[in-house]
Order: sequence, then C-alpha cells, then structure tokens
Amino acid sequence: MDLIIVESPTKSKTIKGFLKKNYNIISSFGHVRDLPKTKLGIDIENNFEPQYKPLPKAKKTIDSLKKLAKKADTIYLATDPDREGEAIAWHLVETLKLDKYQRISFHEITKEAVENSLDNPRNIDMNLVDAQQARRFLDRIVGYKLSPFLWKKVARGLSAGRVQSAALKFIVDREKEINNFKKEEFWTIDVELKPKENNTTIIAQLIKINNQKVDKFTLKAKDIAKDLEQEKYLVLDIVKKDVKKSPLPPFITSTLQQEAYKKLNFSSKMTMRLAQQLYEKGITTYHRTDSYNLSNYAVNKAKEYVVNNYGKKYWSGKTIKTKARNAQEAHEAIRPSNPKNSPNEIKSKLDEKQYKLYSLIWSRFTASLMSPAVISQTTVDIETISKKFNLRSSGQIMVFDGFLKVYPIKTEEKTIPEMEKNDPLYLVKVIPNQHFTQPPARYSEATLIKTLEENGIGRPSTYVPILSTIQERNYVTKNEEKRFAPSEIGTIVSDLLSDHFREIVDPNFTAEMEKKLDSIAEGKANWKLVLSSFYEPFDKLLKEKEIEINRVEKETNEICEKCKSKMVLKVGRFGSFLACSNYPKCKNTKSTEKVEESDEPCEECGSKMVLKRSKFGTFWGCSNYPKCKNIRKMDTKIGIKCPKCNKGDVVIKKSKKGKTFYGCSNYPKCDFVSNKKPN
Repeated sequence: MDLIIVESPTKSKTIKGFLKKNYNIISSFGHVRDLPKTKLGIDIENNFEPQYKPLPKAKKTIDSLKKLAKKADTIYLATDPDREGEAIAWHLVETLKLDKYQRISFHEITKEAVENSLDNPRNIDMNLVDAQQARRFLDRIVGYKLSPFLWKKVARGLSAGRVQSAALKFIVDREKEINNFKKEEFWTIDVELKPKENNTTIIAQLIKINNQKVDKFTLKAKDIAKDLEQEKYLVLDIVKKDVKKSPLPPFITSTLQQEAYKKLNFSSKMTMRLAQQLYEKGITTYHRTDSYNLSNYAVNKAKEYVVNNYGKKYWSGKTIKTKARNAQEAHEAIRPSNPKNSPNEIKSKLDEKQYKLYSLIWSRFTASLMSPAVISQTTVDIETISKKFNLRSSGQIMVFDGFLKVYPIKTEEKTIPEMEKNDPLYLVKVIPNQHFTQPPARYSEATLIKTLEENGIGRPSTYVPILSTIQERNYVTKNEEKRFAPSEIGTIVSDLLSDHFREIVDPNFTAEMEKKLDSIAEGKANWKLVLSSFYEPFDKLLKEKEIEINRVEKETNEICEKCKSKMVLKVGRFGSFLACSNYPKCKNTKSTEKVEESDEPCEECGSKMVLKRSKFGTFWGCSNYPKCKNIRKMDTKIGIKCPKCNKGDVVIKKSKKGKTFYGCSNYPKCDFVSNKKPN
C-alpha cells in the first residue's frame, strides 16, 4: 500500500473521498520539527547551521509515520504547494529518515488534480526550502538579537520583528501625520437649475471663473454665490457617450483579505482560516497565491456556466493580464475548484461564514471573465450669460450590466433631462457647501495589507502573522471603527528602531530583502550568502548601539511613599509608569496618569472607586486595595443619554461571548439594551 502524507486531517479526509483504497492517507498535523524555543538555534559561526528539534506535540505523529513509512511501497509527500509546504515535506524526509519518496503538489484538491500529481511526481524543490529557511532564520536572528536590546533599553517583555517592525512604522508614521494635521476650511458651489418647461432639476458644479479652473474656494465663496444668483444660464454643450467598465481580476491572497474585510467585515485571520477550510474541502483552489493566472479548464467551465445562465453576450473570456509583484506563474488565482458550482448549489455543504466567503470568491472569479458593463454618460457644460462662470452637470445610466450581474459594484444612476445646446436654464437656487480638509485615515486591516503589498513587504503567507503579531505585542490597538492606532509603547519601540536600526524598519530595505528571498526560491541566489550579507553589518551595528544608547528612564520629583527614594519614569509594555529608583529593594510602582474617580462608591466597602489599567484593559478598582479587592467593569460612553430612563448614559458593553451591545450605565436599575447603536 502507498502512503500519502498531507498536513491536515480535513485535507486527508477530502482526498480519501475520491482515491482508490490502496492509498493510506495520513496527516502530519503541520510541521513536525522547528528551531528550539529557548535559544537562537542557529550556529552563526558554523555557516548558519540550524539546530532543528522535533516538536514535542508531534512525537506521537512522528512515531506513527515512521511505522507506516516502513510498510509503504511508495511514500508521497503531498504538502501545500508553496515554500512553507515544501519545507514541511523536507522536514518530514529529514525527521522520518526517508530514503525513497516522491513529492507531489496540487493547487486544488480534486480527483483530477490529485491523480495528475500522482502521475507526475517530482523531487523536493530545495530552492523553495532554502527560501523558507532564509526567511525563518532572518526573522529569528532579528527577534532574538534585537529583542534583548529592547529589554535593556526600554522594558522587558518587548520584542522586535523584521517585517512586523516595518508594518508598525507605517501605523506610527500615519498617527504622526494625523496629530500634525491642521484643518483647513474650503467651499464648493453647486447651482440647482431647471430646463424650460421641465420640472426635473439638475445640479451643476461651478468649475471655472473667468476661464480659470477652480475646484474649491476660500471664504469668498459667499460673495461668488451672490454673483451667481444674479446670473442667467444657458447650455453650452452636451456630450453623450457610452463608457465600458471592465471587471476586476480574480482574487489573490491580498485582495481576498481586503475585499472580505470591506464586504463581509471578516478579519484577515478569519478570511484565511475560512479559505483554508474551503481549500481542504476541495471547493476552492489554494489560497496563498500572488498570481492572476487561470487554467484553461477553469475558463472553459466558467464559459459553460455564464453562457447557459446569462447568454453569450455576457461572456468575454478575456483573462486579466495584470501581474502581481513577483507572481509565481505556476500558481493560479483563487477560484472555485469547479466554476459550475454556484454558491447556492453547494450551500448545504458549508456553514454560514464559509458560504459567504465562497460566494465572494465564486462571483469575483466568474465576473472577471464576463463582458464589461456599459454605462451611458451625459455631460452638460453650462455657461452664464456674462461668460464669467462655467459649470458642469453629469449623469449616468446603466445600458448593459455585464459582469455586474454576478459581482455588483455600487453605481449611482443619475438621469439628465432632455435639453439642447443654447437652451436657457432657470435658476432654482445657489448652494454654497462648506468643507474642511480631513486628516489621513488610520489604517484598517484592508488598507494596511494593501500598503504592505504595494511596498513589496511580505508575501501571501505572511500578511496574517504580521497583523496578529503587532496586536499581540500590544504595539497597536483597534478603535471602534476597527482601525489601527499605535500604543505608547508601540510608538516608543518604532521610534527607537527608526532612529537606531533604520534598515530594519525601512520599507525599501524590507522590500529588497523580499526580492532576495524570491531570488533564492528561483535558484538565483545562495541563501547562506544572503543571510551573511545581512548579519555581518547588523551584528556590528547592534554592538555599537549597545554602547551608545542609555536606558529610557528619567528621574522625577515624585517621592516613593514606601521608602522615600525618588521615583523614575519608565516605559513598560502597557505604557509609561513611575517606579522606585531603589529597585529591586523597593518594587513600588504607580501610574503616571491623574487618578480618575468614579461617581459611584465601592459596593463592598464604600470607598472610592478609581480608574485602573491592566493588560486586560481598563476597569474600576477599589481605592482601599488590597484590603478590598472589588472591581467593576469599565464601560465606554457614546455621548447619548439612555432613551429609557433618561438618567444614565448609553455605554458600550460586551457579552460573555465577546459580542458588542449597548446598555444603560444605570444597570440594574435600568435594563435598557440594544444590539444597534441608538441615535
């Protein structure tokens, strides 16, 4: 019997569903060995020789696989078709000490794809393995060498990462832009006009004054508005034309994460978990890809579906020629394994979230091959009798929906009433609109991933770990709008790294390193030489900075109430705090912030409740601590009085399952609750 080793039990189960019984299909449950947790695990002096160790959790799996391998006629390693999958296959060979094996890979788990891979086995691609090892070692070296530096200079428990630090810098720099932003007032002017004997009005925007283009005005807008009220208007020109709106390309990893966030409100982590489930069920192709390629099989199946369900005029068949940065041509875009399986046809096989993501993938793929939408646009140019002012009004209506039939994109239709050149237009009213310039928006998961991709930072498999890491380290937080803001400690770490280890956080440097990793994967660069070229200057710089920088702590005029020594300002993982300079003899610490007291006393001892913070968030704690250990959850006010009792404030609360809802701050006296934000 032949043995096929895959990573996951679900993948194993799917393959068992269509392969003959003479195959034993077993899961390795991911990696079976890795670098040790307690030390660097890389012998830098010995040409970066790794010290891999079997993972404790994989011991039973390794023993079982060794026994099965001895009995197998042929061993097939069917791990995922990317660098990580190739590395897992190589680790299996090394750990199980396999002499005879075949490497097979497929981008979709279908009967045809798996059988084709079995007919065309290959050797392990060591270029891909070396690229994975180089990335792993680079990140390990930066993490293990730079993190202790942060412990000494800032606070224990901090850590630095090669790619994560570059992502953090984007967030910190954006926050500085927001803080330095100065709001400016400006105006636009619209004029509502009515064609002769037609009740339908049009809105025209002022675009020229004395033949000079203008798009916004200063406070003089009110004077301009008065002049416009005295004018008469006529149609200068009318232009009608049909415009084609082309479909978007099928999804790659980054665009799937961005669109799932925007359309479904799925985090990147959830999107990739669901995409993994769909892939392992054999429903979609592999989800870690940066290629827009589509197979002939996929295009032909999509054609059958579109022509049969919508008609020939909806079929284009043009594949998107756009190429992602460093895309691997052997890979495909993310698509349904069988394009003829519309979401409703397989809905019964999926849970609610899987169904939503599959619907998004299927519709985006199908739409990418369909005809462009056709929109009829009408532009009316208007001039005043004095010829001092020029205005423009535009409208559009859908002529042919094309790909929008399956992948709707919000388009606002606006009809322009019939009129001809030189027709007079009658003034209804002048509408001055006041505006203020807005600061740049904080990054959401979608916009941060887009920025990382545009700057060549990270690859399909790394976006989720990047976002997860900077949040787990408390370097960034998410506000109510789910946008990233740097924490105090995140800003300190980013600024320190930017000032003293610029290359580590510089986007250009990080992007160049990605290119070098790609060169290793393509067999164009030696992975150990790449590591060496990075490590030598990095190690030299690290030693210089050890001497140069002093610990980030300042003496203050505060006196320790326990030992009467001076307090010093320190920075910890959760922000700045005061600590006794007599440490470790005296371990007294206290917050730097002014103590905020609650209007409601402690329910247990009657003392004042004060605002406290911990790694779990903000809460009210009894000022009589440690004698009284009573705590009360901190609810965030939204600036609205309770609509039921009109005494308490509406506050944001969370259920035991973590679901957000709104309630009255006077609970339990008032039991008002709402899942929606009250107006």
